[in-house]
Amino acid sequence: MAASEIIVLVAAIIGIGVVAQLLASRFRVPSIIFLISAGVVLGPEGLGLVTRATFGEALPAIVGLSVAIIVFEGAFHLRLDRIREAPAATLRLVTVGAAIALVATAGVVHLVLGADLDISFLIGALLVATGPTVITPILNVVPVRDRVAAALETEGIINDVSAAIIAVVVFEVVILRGQAGQAFVRDFASRLGIGLLVGAVVAGLMYYVVTYVDLSRGNAPQLARLLVLAGALVSYAAANSIASEAGVAAVATSGLLLGNADVPYEDEIAAFKGDITLLVLSVVFISLAALLQFEDLIRLGLPGLAVVAAIMLVIRPLLVFVSTIGDRFTTPEKFFMSFVGPRGIIPASVATLFAVELQSEAQTLRQEAAAAVGGNAGSVCGTGGLSGEAATLCAEAATFDAQAQLLVGTVFLVIFATVALEGGFARYIAEYLNVIPMRVIIVGGGQVGRALAERLQDRGENVVIVEQDEDAVERTRNEGYTVAWGDGTDTDVLREAGVANAKTVVAATGDDDVNLLVAQLSSSKFDVDTILARANNPDNVDAFEDLGVRTISAAMATAWALDNQIERPALAHWMTDIGRDGDVQEVEITNGTFVGRTVREVGPDLPETCLIALVDRDGEVKVPGPEFTLEKGDRITLLGSREAVREAMQMCRGDSNA
Repeated sequence: MAASEIIVLVAAIIGIGVVAQLLASRFRVPSIIFLISAGVVLGPEGLGLVTRATFGEALPAIVGLSVAIIVFEGAFHLRLDRIREAPAATLRLVTVGAAIALVATAGVVHLVLGADLDISFLIGALLVATGPTVITPILNVVPVRDRVAAALETEGIINDVSAAIIAVVVFEVVILRGQAGQAFVRDFASRLGIGLLVGAVVAGLMYYVVTYVDLSRGNAPQLARLLVLAGALVSYAAANSIASEAGVAAVATSGLLLGNADVPYEDEIAAFKGDITLLVLSVVFISLAALLQFEDLIRLGLPGLAVVAAIMLVIRPLLVFVSTIGDRFTTPEKFFMSFVGPRGIIPASVATLFAVELQSEAQTLRQEAAAAVGGNAGSVCGTGGLSGEAATLCAEAATFDAQAQLLVGTVFLVIFATVALEGGFARYIAEYLNVIPMRVIIVGGGQVGRALAERLQDRGENVVIVEQDEDAVERTRNEGYTVAWGDGTDTDVLREAGVANAKTVVAATGDDDVNLLVAQLSSSKFDVDTILARANNPDNVDAFEDLGVRTISAAMATAWALDNQIERPALAHWMTDIGRDGDVQEVEITNGTFVGRTVREVGPDLPETCLIALVDRDGEVKVPGPEFTLEKGDRITLLGSREAVREAMQMCRGDSNA
């Protein structure tokens, strides 16, 4: 293909990728669905604009560098403090869970498709990877609790790396060299070690330059962005030059270390990397999907669908439930994690590159067979009556061709099915399982709004701040909050922020008229359960409450806080430390085992550092005595250590894993 044609094609692919992102945002599904569809349309099964010959021998390099950028960007956004939300489960997901996925998938492929064990383990290794490129878009439209998101994102990042390295070692050591055992372990450890070392060194250098070198003041943010991009590519290339696919571990390591370091211009770097990632993601997915041939999928038939069903409905739930034993995930959250494990860029790219290499090996063997009998490489193996060395070489070539077809067909069939079904229906699954926490909408991103959001998010609430001022929006987003930009008195803005699914709306702006209107809209248009308004002028409190709006006066709130510090310092200290060491929460009793029992009887069942402080029954609040009998629908106030209160809340609601 001529250079001018390639330029036009690449421009078209990038344009299609941008459209795919817009469609994904509009319909709230992962963009990979549209990218793969576009690739099929452009490929030989569609318009035939993209074929294996389009990029020639440059395809592996293009895919490799693109994967480096994608993995770096995902690791850069992976915060260690989020991993701590579910430390035990996360570790088990990427160790025990990954091992279950590898062995079980390989076993199913071997038994159902009749594949040899070596190619079965290669497919199993590739399909371990879920990947941030498909998990993150799902979590953007399905706002689950932090512990669930942290576990899924961490699993995607780490398994991308481990799956790529394991797959390369299986491919090179087991399939091409015919070795295993100690050679496999040695090659895996060496590649991982090289990647970790190179990634750490490059991350250290980037941190030093960005932090301590006096970059040009006017262009410092731009230079920092370019430096980090170059560093990601350098770490990938340097590690890969030492050992193939060690580059994936290197970029993941450098991205994770740099993302968790306090580097200057972090927000600009993250935004820039995100934009670059969207572009390369479009190019890679469309290009790889265009190389797919439907006959590779059709050839698998019903056994191929059986493999997909086993991976989605048996293997994935098994590894999730085993990995989350004893952790604080609820049963619905475990089911959601079980049904959300789509495969993405790593399986697609590496499988395609392996298939190309297998076909090249097959072609080399056919050429050797032709040389042995003095014939043409394209026809010798198709003729009968061969014997000796030529027959052996042709048989080996046929094996490599069959492995390439089986590899690509199985991997892409799983990708298509998991992305389309799990990505497309993730939100419906989450709503059915009721794992999306009810939102708290805070209108006003000032100091009061952000301070309240910090406390609510620390307790696990799903908070969205509505703010109109652009500077405040940027500042609030940089602090890690979800922000809807717009006028909080506009019903469309409130609807976009998720007020229809909100349990609480807080009008916290500095304008009492705005707060009153927000409260009235939330009540009349959206029927929100709890609506609170901030009254900046104490004289407006009566007017607010006459309209049925629960109101907090800024002056009175300050007076209450000061009074608590004077008269009740211990309680005041406890209350200001909520979400750190201690917690106070109110929960409705829906667990039948608590109904009809006294506080004295229920007390021993609760965690040791948690007690029932108040009971609200039909609007009447009282301090319960030991013989107070609990009834279904009572709202009890729990006071104690943070973990104990969370566990007690699950018990009161009847969560099965409490």
